[in-house]
Formats: sequence, C-alpha cells, structure tokens
Amino acid sequence: MSEYYICKLNENVKRTHVSYKNRYGIVMAGDLYTAKDLDASKKYPALIVGAPYGGVKEQGPSVYANELAQRGFIVLTFDPSFMGESEGEPRRVSSPDIFTESFSAGVDYLGLQSFVDREKIGAIGICGSGGFALSATQMDTRIKAVATASMYDMTTASRLGMDQSALQEAKEKLSRQRWIDAENGYPEYIPFFPETPLDEVPADLEEPTAEWFRFYAVKRGHHPHARGGFTTTSNLAFMNYRLLDYIDEISPRPILFVMGDRAHSKFFSENAHAAAKAPKELYIVEDAEHIDLYDRVDRIPFDKLETFFKENLK
Repeated sequence: MSEYYICKLNENVKRTHVSYKNRYGIVMAGDLYTAKDLDASKKYPALIVGAPYGGVKEQGPSVYANELAQRGFIVLTFDPSFMGESEGEPRRVSSPDIFTESFSAGVDYLGLQSFVDREKIGAIGICGSGGFALSATQMDTRIKAVATASMYDMTTASRLGMDQSALQEAKEKLSRQRWIDAENGYPEYIPFFPETPLDEVPADLEEPTAEWFRFYAVKRGHHPHARGGFTTTSNLAFMNYRLLDYIDEISPRPILFVMGDRAHSKFFSENAHAAAKAPKELYIVEDAEHIDLYDRVDRIPFDKLETFFKENLK
C-alpha cells in the first residue's frame, strides 16, 4: 500500500519492506529506512519507531523514519500484531503485553543486521506507543535510550474519568460482550473513522474526538488499515495491567518526553516524567496540539531527537 504513506520518501532515503517474528511467533510487517549511500561494512545506531495507538507504520512512523534516516540512523517501523500487514488473528485485537513486545521484537531484528551496532539501539513511541516503548525499556536493557512524543499511557486511559461505580459498570458490560463474542465466534469491532477520507471534520464533534478526526479521518493521516479503535473487549486487558509501574528502573538509561504545549494529553507525559528517575527530560513544543507531533515536520523537534540519541547511543 505504498500509495498510502502520508509523507513522501526523501530522495536520499531507502525504504525496504521487512518481516520478522515476535516472541509469540507472530510475523511482524515492518519498513527499514536507511540512507541510500549507506556503507554496509560499517555499523550504525538504530531506532525503532512505534505508531500511535490504532495507527500503522505508513502514518506517523514514516514521517519520523524518513527524517531520522537522513540523520545517520537505521530506522525500523512496524505494524503492531493483529494490525495492518502484520499477522495475528482475530484482527484488531489489542494487548498491552503483545504491543510492548513489538519493541523488543524490533530490537531482535535490528540486532541481526550486520550494519547495526547492537549497543546503539533506541526507541521512539508516538502516542500510545510511547507507553509501550517505556514498558519495553523497563525490562529490555538492550534499549539504551527511549523518547516519547505525545505519550499516552493506555492502562491509565482505560480507566480515565471513571469512579468505582462507573468502572464496575464498564467491566460488566465488557464481560457480557465476551458472551456475545463467544456465541458469534468472533469479537466485535466497531470502526471509529470512515473507510474513505472526509473532506472536512464534522462541525458537531467535541474535543478530543474532533482532534482525532483532524488526523485519522481526513487526507492528512487517513489510512484504510487505521479505522480507529480495537475489538470491543480489548479494553478489559488494559484495565487489568499496569504499563509503567517500573519506569524508575529504566535509569540510568535516559528518557526524553516530548509534548505539545496545547496537547490534551500533557498529563500523561508529566506524570511519567515525575515517576521516572534521572536522566530524564520533559521537552515542550510550542504551539502544538497532540496530533501535531504525529506528522508536522515544522513541530516535531527532530534536532532535539537527533541530539538526544546521538549523545546517548554511544
């Protein structure tokens, strides 16, 4: 689906479709970005870039990889298991454990490439992948530095705004849905975004729904593999999981949190930054909402990311 990449590939960058297995045996579909003039006899620092929650490699990750490959990094993007061109049945199932595993599986793959320095592998997680990248880095010490952009902690998000009564009601409803799924033989999935891009965002949408539509539902970021959301009962797993309980154990490896000054999601980065130990940095991008760090090259601080990884992957 090359026509669905949301940014044009730079003339100095080569993109190669790759595949590899995660530890569950699921075949992951990825793209490997390198400079066209790469000297394969040398070893380079490498980065894994994860998509926003519900997104795919042709969206935000392609923007990051296209730019960072020009700056001397080998960059791997991927479709999460059960999503896009990666394997996994049933489709559009979400799992905190398996989505975290995607980053370690990416390290496995990169470390087998002769031109990648195994001691210089980092990770970038956009939106929901920010939480998964941090979760992977908590346990996988091969990830030497990690950055997040517009981070979401999906375990916290799964309970957001619910008191004990509302939480119990949500669990009851989702638990009953499992009976329906079992009877039907497949899990319910309800798309959130249209199959084809809209010309404009409906005027009656409230924030942050309107913001999601400003990216996923229009030509800016629309992709047929990213219709929004996951199977209905996927949320139960997140209610029963804590992604970032061991974030302090990433230290002494460094963390960079990047967020927009107008992002509705700022508190996720602020809370994670507060819980982490040094070295850590919270970098604020001026005049940027949450989705601006998906694709806006005039907002994404690539100079900062380049400096952060080149200083810490050594």
